[in-house]
Amino acid sequence: MKSSKFSPVVALALPLALFGAPSLAGSLEDPVVEPVPMAPAPVVVSGRDWTGGYVGAQIGYGDVGTNASGVDGDGLIGGLIAGYDYDFGSYVLGAGIDYDIADIDLGPASLEDVLRLKLRAGFEAGPSLIYATGGYARAGTDNLGSDDGWFAGAGVEYPLSQNLSLAGEVLYHEFDDFDGSGVDVDATTVQARLAYRF
Repeated sequence: MKSSKFSPVVALALPLALFGAPSLAGSLEDPVVEPVPMAPAPVVVSGRDWTGGYVGAQIGYGDVGTNASGVDGDGLIGGLIAGYDYDFGSYVLGAGIDYDIADIDLGPASLEDVLRLKLRAGFEAGPSLIYATGGYARAGTDNLGSDDGWFAGAGVEYPLSQNLSLAGEVLYHEFDDFDGSGVDVDATTVQARLAYRF
């Protein structure tokens, strides 16, 4: 009859089997998870902050016409600009002043200067600002006096650096019954504007 006692071989093999079994099925420790490389987050390019004042200069072309035969002309026009803008996030509001000098021969007179008090409203398109503008204008001549009128137009401004911006602007002006002469004057200007913003 066989003995029911464990043999020394069985006594040694049993613990080895118990402790060795987990190593075959896997470790008792938590598995190490290798990090999965992630794609870099997309870079969001935001528009610049347009809030602040500016000063600068502009130059371009002016075309002046009237309801009087032979009283018209065109030529160079340019001057100084200043203003302040406030950035509301997706849109910008601002106010400014322009003073241009010119020597546009109209026949009986020459256009000598134009002063503008302007408001503008625009929206950001990437780094650029697209805007509409309008307000009060005063035009002066060499011998026919000066007169008050209005203007309206549009422009696009683009930042060249943190403090410099370049804009293109088209304006239409009207001066009815210029200085009581009975002559209605209209003018279109196309100008490039360079501003230092602070």
